[in-house]
Amino acid sequence: MNQTNNILRIKALCVLSVFLFAGSASAQRVFLSSGSLSALEISEYGILNNSVANLHAASGDVWIGPFLNHSTDGGATWYVPDSDSLFGSVNRLFSLDIDGDVIVAGLGRSDQTGGENVQTAAGFLISEDGGETFSYRFPQLDGSEDDTQVYGISILPALPVIVPQQSPPFDIDFDPATGDIFVAGWASGIRRSSDMGRTWSRVVLPPDDLDFITPDQPYSFSVEPQRGGMGSLNHMGFSVLVDGSGLIWAGTASGLNRSPDGGYTWQRFKADGTGGSLTGDWIISIEEQVFDSQRIIWAATWNTSDSGGGTGRFGVTFTRDGGQTFEQTLLGERVYDFAFDGELVYVAGENGLFISSNLGGSWDSIDQFRDRVVSNRLVRPGSSVFSVEVDQGILWVGTSDGLLKSVDGGQSWSIFRVQVPLHPETSSLSVPNVDTYAYPNPFSPSDDRFIRIKYELQGTGNVDIRIFDFGMNLVRQLSESSVSGTYESLWDGTDERGIRVANGAYFYEVSASGDRFRGKILVIE
Repeated sequence: MNQTNNILRIKALCVLSVFLFAGSASAQRVFLSSGSLSALEISEYGILNNSVANLHAASGDVWIGPFLNHSTDGGATWYVPDSDSLFGSVNRLFSLDIDGDVIVAGLGRSDQTGGENVQTAAGFLISEDGGETFSYRFPQLDGSEDDTQVYGISILPALPVIVPQQSPPFDIDFDPATGDIFVAGWASGIRRSSDMGRTWSRVVLPPDDLDFITPDQPYSFSVEPQRGGMGSLNHMGFSVLVDGSGLIWAGTASGLNRSPDGGYTWQRFKADGTGGSLTGDWIISIEEQVFDSQRIIWAATWNTSDSGGGTGRFGVTFTRDGGQTFEQTLLGERVYDFAFDGELVYVAGENGLFISSNLGGSWDSIDQFRDRVVSNRLVRPGSSVFSVEVDQGILWVGTSDGLLKSVDGGQSWSIFRVQVPLHPETSSLSVPNVDTYAYPNPFSPSDDRFIRIKYELQGTGNVDIRIFDFGMNLVRQLSESSVSGTYESLWDGTDERGIRVANGAYFYEVSASGDRFRGKILVIE
């Protein structure tokens, strides 16, 4: 499975990033979790992470990951749920689906195993009252004796998945018609729960050498993920969807699978190098568009190797007829998510937000996002767009550098980020009372593009920010004119000549209205 590691890291990046903070004395990590919190407690920090991979918006409610923040007023106020399995732990939200009052959230974490980060299942949060209360469910694991699987008239050998490592819930879907929950759990494959996550059963997909299975035929293949040259890539679940007609779609590391009978009979579709098939065999996400009496299934279909040496191409594949025919678009783009508003299609990808009004015939793209009110607040250039939703005419976009909101179809934006106060009502070691801080810190100019220096002005005037090296030699001076309020100035890691600075410790000084604030930045490439 070595060829899949980079794609797994990209997926995990969306849900495991942390906010980094530096006070005037030293750099400190801030893990914004504070134990068990009531469902109605307001987050004093706004959203609790700048990387927004999971996003759901419906009927005016907005839910985002990785900390399951919730807003009912368009982002003016953010709440946090009552769940000590998420807050006060290393767990993060990996997947989310909401239908009416039912909220199903898959939790995961990153474990250190053999010097590597291993994505690990951490259970589920289930709410049946719109998020007022949540119940915790354990991960979807087998017992050591579960070494066979009944499939129709066949009893198949199976590899029991008895540890949570390598089985994070990368995708989850609740079917309101049946009450079933489906989860795509990577090494644990596709699983189903008919009792709101209390127990789980395997869903048997075709092995790598079959494109169709039906329960009334005899089989002898093994149900197990690929490992050491054994098992099947098609038994490694990455995405899942139950569409409005009842078809179940399961995306794996080896194709797009469709079931017309509740998850028993399956047909697998793969890339064959033509425009009438999938662009690639790695199915990152699957979503449904309902428009003009059509049900259109869209899939983010990737090359099976992040380096481009595997099967197929990166891009988007969609079908208007339930899988009888396929069309391709956005070839070469690494895509993460889809949203729809009538005939409009919104696509979240590594290179920005894409918008089409003609079902993928042509696309407009947005890769620069700036706040329409606060001019110096912008999303870092080159940031990935991980998630997108449309609700009541509002476009929500989750990026690696903040949550975005647009009320005019993407022409202008409001930006939401973690708002750690300079002067909190109650200070602590992780959130001290400071006059300035800079983030992300440590700072990588090539990866982060720029660092934000935050400070507060008491009146109108000129602001000078001077950056010094360890020998207190002036490296760069930034000057702005501002009115009273809290600001973030940007430094791109270059000196006055535009040359990138060397690794090391740097000091900065903010001078405004007779006040001087000082802080420290650690540059590491």
